[in-house]
Amino acid sequence: MNIAAQPPVQADQTVYLKDYQKPSFLVESINLDIQVYDDKTIVDSTLVMKRQTAGDLVLLGRDLELQSIQLNGQDITPAQYSLDSEQLVITDAPDEVILQTQVIIHPETNTQLEGLYKADELFVTQNEPEGFRKITFYPDRPDVLSVFTTRVEADKKYPVLLANGNLLETGEVGENRHFAIWQDPTKKPSYLFACVIGDLAVLKDRYTTSEGRDVALEIYAIEKDIPKCHIAMEALKHSMRWDEEHYGCAYDLDNYMIVAVSQFNMGAMENKGLNIFNTSCVLADEEYTTDAAIMRVQSVIAHEYFHNWTGNRITCRDWFQLCLKEGLTVFRDQSFSEDLQSAAVQRIDDVAVLKSHQFPEDAGPLSHPPRPDHFVEINNFYTATVYEKGAEINRMMSTLLGKEKYRQGTDEYFRRHDGQAVTVEDWVAALSAGSGVDLSAFLTWYNQPGTPKLEAKGEYDAASQTYRLSFKQSLKAHPKYPNLKAVPIPVALALFNAKTGEQYTLHSNSLFVNDVKDGVYLFDQDEATIEFTGVTEQPVVSLLRNFSAPVNLVFDYTDAELAFLIQHETNGFNQWQATQTLLERILLEDHSADAYIQAIQSTLPELVGRDPLLASRLFDVPSEGYLGSRIDQNYAPADIHVKREALLNRLAQELGSFWKDTYLTLDPDLQKEFSLAMGVRALKNIMLMMMARQGDQTAFELAHVQYQNTGNMSERLGALRVLVWQNAPQAQEALADFYDRFKDEALSLDQWFMIQAANPNATTETIEYLTQHPDYDLTTPNRIRAVSGGLSNNPENTWGFGVCHFINLAEYLDEKNPILGSRLLQVLSRWYTLAEPQRTQVQQALQALQPKVKSKNVSETLNSMLSV
Repeated sequence: MNIAAQPPVQADQTVYLKDYQKPSFLVESINLDIQVYDDKTIVDSTLVMKRQTAGDLVLLGRDLELQSIQLNGQDITPAQYSLDSEQLVITDAPDEVILQTQVIIHPETNTQLEGLYKADELFVTQNEPEGFRKITFYPDRPDVLSVFTTRVEADKKYPVLLANGNLLETGEVGENRHFAIWQDPTKKPSYLFACVIGDLAVLKDRYTTSEGRDVALEIYAIEKDIPKCHIAMEALKHSMRWDEEHYGCAYDLDNYMIVAVSQFNMGAMENKGLNIFNTSCVLADEEYTTDAAIMRVQSVIAHEYFHNWTGNRITCRDWFQLCLKEGLTVFRDQSFSEDLQSAAVQRIDDVAVLKSHQFPEDAGPLSHPPRPDHFVEINNFYTATVYEKGAEINRMMSTLLGKEKYRQGTDEYFRRHDGQAVTVEDWVAALSAGSGVDLSAFLTWYNQPGTPKLEAKGEYDAASQTYRLSFKQSLKAHPKYPNLKAVPIPVALALFNAKTGEQYTLHSNSLFVNDVKDGVYLFDQDEATIEFTGVTEQPVVSLLRNFSAPVNLVFDYTDAELAFLIQHETNGFNQWQATQTLLERILLEDHSADAYIQAIQSTLPELVGRDPLLASRLFDVPSEGYLGSRIDQNYAPADIHVKREALLNRLAQELGSFWKDTYLTLDPDLQKEFSLAMGVRALKNIMLMMMARQGDQTAFELAHVQYQNTGNMSERLGALRVLVWQNAPQAQEALADFYDRFKDEALSLDQWFMIQAANPNATTETIEYLTQHPDYDLTTPNRIRAVSGGLSNNPENTWGFGVCHFINLAEYLDEKNPILGSRLLQVLSRWYTLAEPQRTQVQQALQALQPKVKSKNVSETLNSMLSV
């Protein structure tokens, strides 16, 4: 029988943290039987359940065609339960239940890429956060943990049948079908369930854990992509060893599988023992992949593996606690990446992402605490605030504790909560107990939105040789959070002698951490002053070293002091930050560029030879998007574009022959080590672009030669960017050649789309050409992001012809893929800062979209954006 669901009663769809209640029933075990056919999939499930509290038995289900239902071996009638499009509710259920259901689902028509869906010829799952309810009826919430046994059956044209855990049995069903039975012995929530059915090749390896377990490692991909999986495999083994050494966490199953999928909304998913990855986060090869993309692959491989303990074995009580697993795991993967390359450069890159994405989010209508207290659609809260700001909270606590005490705290967390679904409070309490340091004040960071402003002032007394630092913190008022409190801010600092450039030994009783010349002051009040003695000369203070807290620092540095820090700072991150602060003043406050140019001229020649990767970052001029995020009203994107272009052109001219001389003399021997070679390649690409800005026609010849002769994607794309963005005579030839070389390599072809969409000279015709190209595919998120992401790199274009692009795309994706549609619409979230008439024009376009969208994802985002 096919039992039809009734439409739900419309009500307030907002979910609140304060309303959390334990589930009435827990699931001790689930047996799934998934039979895949071309036109449908039949899912039989058997749930063994036990009552935990009073209440109805509530099973969540969406887009399911219910065929049958049995309770403790007996058919039940529609009078014994209620069913709508969101849930099945059984009243008067006994305390012990065996519930059997059969449903039909249609992965072959599932374009939303949630639950079980078909991507090309591959059946794959994505169940975080609420996808499992699209597979079968289940209490689909993270605090219900169960043992999963899964039987997967399909036609033999799909030879690979995967699910979580250990493989128990395989066999044939008739002549043309076969099956596999998997069992995961560890209890897990439903969002970590996964299965994959398809025709895939596999790269195999093995790893022996610190506990002596022999683990089979397997990465599945289409046959031609297997050679691009070796970097990911090495990263996986490195991650497993790193987690053992730094956190005492060893892997606990006999196999670890990764599957590469081209049509995937997320970066990757940490399903227990069966990770599913966007191809962009697992396939890597220097011929096809940029250096940045290779580093991302290594980082994401680590991130998903680290989830085995911080997310899987210890999971979230509810989705409001998402920052618990994601913030902690992002901090862990950032620390891992710091060990892979220059720690300073990794920190620079991470903070650049934080400031360009999370800070604007925290300052706009989509602002929310790292742990939200309400939501309409949880998919909308996989945000920079939850992930990146969540990571910064963990970094602050780690900074205060130091390595030894932090490890004691994490050991206590794993000891207390292994196998549990927990909260942020549980994490902070365990970290405090294990380390012996009360960290409860950091809960304030989790519970309120906004980026604190940290104002600091320095005062030197030559007579007493003392230096006083006064601090004040504040938060911008928020309409939904009226009682904002002061937060604990670890201020890492150092003092430099302004005459000699030497770093002072720190003498102060106010420091929480004092490591001779580097200290950390814990500022946890509205205002405070600390004093340093033995300061023999006027100092230059270095604040928030390594970006020790996610705050907006306001300190009245002179341009000369910032130039001093560029030249003398011993912390690579703060050296970069000094350049950024000085450049912001030049571009937003019309300061002279003289101090910056002089500091760069005196610093870079030595740094290029010593640390080319860090040197490449010191050339970073804040992007137009980031500069725009620093303006709260009367923002004119075209004005920022003109100023930034003028600065870059002046910098190109002022450094004269430096660009060509450096390009021609960069030491090729450096290419033997990846981090150094990455820096050399980054510098060469910068040198080419600056030569082109000088009007040096040989730059185009050098770029064309580099494009033709290299076997490295970073060098090839860097040269192509120069040719295309500077409208070189060779541009069209190079674009045609790139397409011919890589038309069958999806990720490389994404770069072909992106480099044209990101061209500052792109027009509406450019975007129209790209979106009408035969290789543009609205069912593949990576290809959509290539064009839309490239366009969003240029605010002048985004806020001009780009507005229609993003609104039309959001309207289309509202039905087809609302998760992606919601995220792309957020590009326009800071519309209210624009100068007139652009402000009103964009507002009216967004308002016109409101009645057209139906999904909770896009509606919630749009309503929040227009609430300003």
